[in-house]
Amino acid sequence: MNRTAAPLEKSTASPTPQSPNFIQILFNGFVDLIDRLMAPLQNLLGVQRMAYIFVLPNLLIFGIFIILPMILNLSYAFTGSTQLFPADRPFIGADNFARLFECSNFLDPNTCREDVFWRAVFNSTIFVIVQVSFMVVMALTTALALNRKIMLRAFFRSVFFYPVLLSPVVVALIWKWILQQDGLLNAVIVSLGGTRVPFLLNAEWARVWVILISVWAQMGFFTLILLAGLQAIPSELYEAASMDGASAWASFRNITLPLLMPTMTVVLVLALIRAVQVFDQVVPFTNGGPGTATTYMVQYIYNTGFTNQTREYGIAAAASVLMALILFTLTFAQLRLTRAGQNES
Repeated sequence: MNRTAAPLEKSTASPTPQSPNFIQILFNGFVDLIDRLMAPLQNLLGVQRMAYIFVLPNLLIFGIFIILPMILNLSYAFTGSTQLFPADRPFIGADNFARLFECSNFLDPNTCREDVFWRAVFNSTIFVIVQVSFMVVMALTTALALNRKIMLRAFFRSVFFYPVLLSPVVVALIWKWILQQDGLLNAVIVSLGGTRVPFLLNAEWARVWVILISVWAQMGFFTLILLAGLQAIPSELYEAASMDGASAWASFRNITLPLLMPTMTVVLVLALIRAVQVFDQVVPFTNGGPGTATTYMVQYIYNTGFTNQTREYGIAAAASVLMALILFTLTFAQLRLTRAGQNES
């Protein structure tokens, strides 16, 4: 007698749910706690006003570390004495600013009461003009080269951007090790039969190397911005110009430069602001020397308020207010030039 096997019935039992692990229990408990705390507050304020609750921590941090120091700095700029606490400082009006501008001849720092301040102003002016000009030219040239179809283009883009990732202090210490009297570069020069060059002991050499190192360290950032601007230019424009027989220089002058001008404006003003604020790269490298050859405005403010034997907080605050006005002017110029470029386009 044949027996047919009964067909296997498909199991309809649901899978056993996995028990939540410790992390899930902890997370659920945290979410439940937040919900219990925020629900009454939401009922009290309403849904739309809850946004201010989430913004409040950032506003507190901004107020404590940005707004409050600015107010204190203004109060120090209009008060005197060497006391630290504002309550111990008498109001003297604009005497600190008058002291900074007390000069017989503004072109000769030796005739100024605060001669180091004016040396820092002149050093900063020369540094900004030379460094920014060189920076923009080198960044534009590099961006144009990296925008072409060349071998290992991605590799070279990374190489030029790599110094931006380094700390300014690390950059300064590396180059100081290379350029000091017993450094690597002088060792190479001596091995080739030359004599040691006082790169960091000679004022002119020190100024040149501060500019070169700052360009080397920051150029990749501005190259990246200009490269993005170049890639935003439609390639059809260059193809049409080529069909019309335009040379490479004509295409650059009539297509690249006009369309890249808004990006160039941003790069120029950002480079100006960063150059005015130069500090962290110079102090470990030359410490403002030799003498005051590489002392710039931020270092003057820092030395006057914190490292000199007599700490003149009022003078340092007044100098920082003047520098803030310079930065505000540069920022305002950026906004106006950018807006003018957008209106023209």
